[in-house]
Amino acid sequence: MTAIEARNPQECPTRTPAHEHAWSVESSHTTSIGQVLYVRCVGCGARRVDLGGVPFVPPTALSIEVSLDD
Repeated sequence: MTAIEARNPQECPTRTPAHEHAWSVESSHTTSIGQVLYVRCVGCGARRVDLGGVPFVPPTALSIEVSLDD
């Protein structure tokens, strides 16, 4: 990796292009604040932790997206 790529990770040619994530639940468990969902994007493999549990309301992100390439 060059110094320019280290300073500008969005321009690194090995990164996955930005896209609309298609989150799929890998596992979940109930906590005192609601249902914690461990999700993975089926397109790029990024992972995130979400909070759900309210019917008919989309889950909200509890963490940032983490990619195996990061």
